[in-house]
Amino acid sequence: MIVKHLNDIVNTKNDIDAETWNSRRLLLKKDGMGFSMHDTIIKAGTETLIWYRNHVEAVYCIEGEGEIEVIGGQTYPITPGVLYALDGHEKHLLRASKQLRMVCVFNPPLTGAEVHDKDGVYPLEAEIQ
Repeated sequence: MIVKHLNDIVNTKNDIDAETWNSRRLLLKKDGMGFSMHDTIIKAGTETLIWYRNHVEAVYCIEGEGEIEVIGGQTYPITPGVLYALDGHEKHLLRASKQLRMVCVFNPPLTGAEVHDKDGVYPLEAEIQ
């Protein structure tokens, strides 16, 4: 059984603070669950280009307000209780009008060493150097 508390992750190597977001990585590949799970903050007033070309992601909003714009497609509002799943590797813009707090699940699971490239892509584990 795995038991963790968010307070045990904040301000550690598994608390990744980027320019527009902050990802507290609760479960990673090393935990052996077959997915990774993250408690993520999207900073208010920001826009982030993301394209999980190598992963699928499900996101559940628990706090805040914003929107996701699929490049070349629709824009969807994000408020508490909204879930979206990027099952088609959609390239998108994520905007937070108020700070968003989201629970994010990735498959394949992240190792914790991933960094978005210029296109917003996380590399596959084999591509991480």
